[in-house]
Amino acid sequence: VIPDSEDFPYTIRIISDILESNGSSSMASVCGATLGLMAAGVPISNPVAGISVGLVQEGDQTVLLTDIVGNEDHHGDMDFKIAGTPNGITGIQLDLKLKGISEEIIRAAVAQSREARMDILRSMLATIRQPKDDISPFAPRLLRTQIPSEKIGLLVGPGGKTIRGIQEQTGTVIEVNDDGVVTVASTSK
Repeated sequence: VIPDSEDFPYTIRIISDILESNGSSSMASVCGATLGLMAAGVPISNPVAGISVGLVQEGDQTVLLTDIVGNEDHHGDMDFKIAGTPNGITGIQLDLKLKGISEEIIRAAVAQSREARMDILRSMLATIRQPKDDISPFAPRLLRTQIPSEKIGLLVGPGGKTIRGIQEQTGTVIEVNDDGVVTVASTSK
């Protein structure tokens, strides 16, 4: 869901500090990261939510539990974390204490998780409907342009004199790739 680097040339770093949890902290991180990206103005293609589905098996009885808590995770037989958008699954993680599970259980867990994810997404989207139109005012502004590769030397100048002069005069940071892609970073537009 992250935009292509051609359209959004930023490096994105998300930090999730979970201070307390009686559920899936990793799925809380998925939901929180989506809200954080949208609040920061990152033009993601779709919001992502995650949920954990547990399994308890006793003899021939099987129960799937949505959004398992710590004890259910500890004493249960499965922790199946599923993240995704309204259009599909973006990531899964499966922890099993059994020797295996049937395709029927996997299908049921995926279906159950989808229903829960859609509920979570509705709540998330009630808070932030879509990514903000612009990135945070604290983020640097990046402009990318392309120059002919034979003009790179002209931009850089002898010993880097020309590009350094432009940077000092404008208060920007300018990077030039060998293929002629020029990235200009500034604190304002």
